[in-house]
Amino acid sequence: MASRFLLLVLFVFSTSAFSQSKEEMAAKDFFWGANDNYHDANEIPSEWENESAVVIYKNENYDFHKFGKNVTYTTSVRKRIKLLDKAAVEEFSEFSFTKRFRSSKGRYTWKKRGNTFVGVKIVKPDGSVTEINVDEEAVEVDGETKIAIPNLEVGDIIDYYSYRKEPFKSTYAFGFDPVETSLNEEYPIMDFKLFFETENDFFINFKSFNGAPDLKELPTDKNNMRRYELTETNIPKRDFTRWFYPLVELPSYKFQVYFARSGKFEDRALAFLPEKEDIIKTSVSDEEVLDLYDSRFKPDGDVGDVKSFFKGKSFKNDAEKVISGYYYMRHYYLTRYIEAAYARDANISSYPFEVYKNNVVFIQNQKQFIRHFTEFLKRQDIDYSIVVGKKRYDGTIDELLIERNIEVMVKVHTATPLYAQFFGVHTNINEFSPLMEGTDVFLLSSEKNKRKIDQIERAKLPTSSFEQNETKKDVTVTFDDDFSGLSLTAVNYFKGHQKSDEQYDRLLFSDYVFEDYKRYETESWIEQVWGKKNREKFTREMKALIEKLKNKQKEYFENSAKSEYGIESFEDYTYEINENGRYSLDSYFTFTETITAKDVLIKKAGPNYIMEIGKLIGGQIDLEEKERKRSENIYLPHPRSFNYTITLNIPEGYSVSGLDNLNKNVDNETGAFISSANIEGNQLIVTTSKRYKSYFEPVQNWSKMITFLDEAKQFTNEKILLKKN
Repeated sequence: MASRFLLLVLFVFSTSAFSQSKEEMAAKDFFWGANDNYHDANEIPSEWENESAVVIYKNENYDFHKFGKNVTYTTSVRKRIKLLDKAAVEEFSEFSFTKRFRSSKGRYTWKKRGNTFVGVKIVKPDGSVTEINVDEEAVEVDGETKIAIPNLEVGDIIDYYSYRKEPFKSTYAFGFDPVETSLNEEYPIMDFKLFFETENDFFINFKSFNGAPDLKELPTDKNNMRRYELTETNIPKRDFTRWFYPLVELPSYKFQVYFARSGKFEDRALAFLPEKEDIIKTSVSDEEVLDLYDSRFKPDGDVGDVKSFFKGKSFKNDAEKVISGYYYMRHYYLTRYIEAAYARDANISSYPFEVYKNNVVFIQNQKQFIRHFTEFLKRQDIDYSIVVGKKRYDGTIDELLIERNIEVMVKVHTATPLYAQFFGVHTNINEFSPLMEGTDVFLLSSEKNKRKIDQIERAKLPTSSFEQNETKKDVTVTFDDDFSGLSLTAVNYFKGHQKSDEQYDRLLFSDYVFEDYKRYETESWIEQVWGKKNREKFTREMKALIEKLKNKQKEYFENSAKSEYGIESFEDYTYEINENGRYSLDSYFTFTETITAKDVLIKKAGPNYIMEIGKLIGGQIDLEEKERKRSENIYLPHPRSFNYTITLNIPEGYSVSGLDNLNKNVDNETGAFISSANIEGNQLIVTTSKRYKSYFEPVQNWSKMITFLDEAKQFTNEKILLKKN
């Protein structure tokens, strides 16, 4: 939403609308001074009179300047908006400001001093103007500064700005945070202007996409000063619809400014810099990609630990060796330190990492992983390439502009290629973002026995299927003899891309680190602690920590289960991890939930009972009427399937009717919802399968998607009759 949470990142909140410093007055004059061409702009086009609100003017400014080691970065934005209905009035009746004091720019982080100035005024239909006293109206609530806008009415114009000046010192090269956005917003915009001002040592990458206007250079009276602007008029509003990538389809712009004082810092910059500061870089060539990464991803690292692990082991082929090495590295360079990290964060030990002495090798980023893993591959004489690509919501690899959007991993050229990315605690071999699957990428490589990367080619990443990305649930329901309650057992299975989020949600460190210690015959953190008394003390405290985390986790899972099955309260809830699924992408992560509840899913109807069996497949997408009329293509995260088997133990003395409504079959090229119901002995077996078959569908296929989405939603309303014999 364009929620009036101004969502400005304020490093120091310093505003006063009436007792103002010179800086504040300068900020106010910048937008509302004598040169304000929109001071009296109150009218809107007749074709937009039925909109909720119209942005009369939007102005964004980015200024980059330096003097010696001092750098000043100034950003500001102004909007003048006419409110046309009660929803817009409510939306703009409160602003919230989030305070921050630190930010990271590229590789380095500084504490900075600076000020952000905010102004808000209301223009009534009769032309009267009220400026809000921001200091007086501001209230601190939960770490946010909130400002209520009193007496706001339909027909009013709200005109506000935020002006932030951020000075700091640096001699190093760094990149300011990239900006990537579409021109379109929640409300239509009559006039928009984006303005840049820079000087020497500031390099700009900027490009417009999908029909957005180009950035134009403006004349200046100083040789070292450069000014640019982008302007547009009559920008239609954007509907915030599901499964849509704005940067791929809507008029958009992307830019990043990089600061580098001299040639040596330009060379060190991790960015695709233009040749000179006065050139706006709009594209990146294959050769530039190769030049940037040729030395940065050179194999390097001590892999003696892996060599020691391999000693005495034999492998059928290189693939088996690579897989074994990857999971060993995940443990040796990551998960064996997890226990110590928890001990530190829980104040169990002040210096928990001391037990490792000087033997700590902790891989912390993509670059470090690439260099270390490729060193391992070189030592094993296994061929590989480095994959350089980006996620599909950011456009194609041909539209590459900003280095920070790059994703890298290793493609290992075994008989069946393997893919290895920088690991988290649960990352599997062959697991990489589904948002990269099927995309075009660069492959960087070097000649045999050479370390410098000197070759580049194009390739396409593999895709996955809905069968490979599966959520599966086996649900068994048994009613009490008097139908006053039920017991429900659900065994949950997740594999492929459906697995990772569940693992991070549901696995505590104790659910996997001890298994890793055992698998790789490494000592736990506790075992390495010096002194028997310390070990005993830390063991007690670690057990207490795990118990505390499990209790907190159980409460979260219980609330999640209530939401999924539409049950307000449980008599009892338990869960158990069955398999953690951490050693193969196609292995299942499984856990079991057991629930008992009263007076749920069933209603008495004379001598019979009606059961809401459809609710057991969980909540389904309920399309609003406005979503059914779609003009945008459909961008899905990945193919996936949701397969349920529901087993109802039929109460003795009862039979089941109403099965016809449980048999459904909608299946087309976009997806499917298929269900069946059968009686087997004293059990009703219901199976459902919901499938998303692709990553992308043209808008022409939206009606086909609606058919299976609606069928799945309708199933949640289906009921059966337990009929007294």
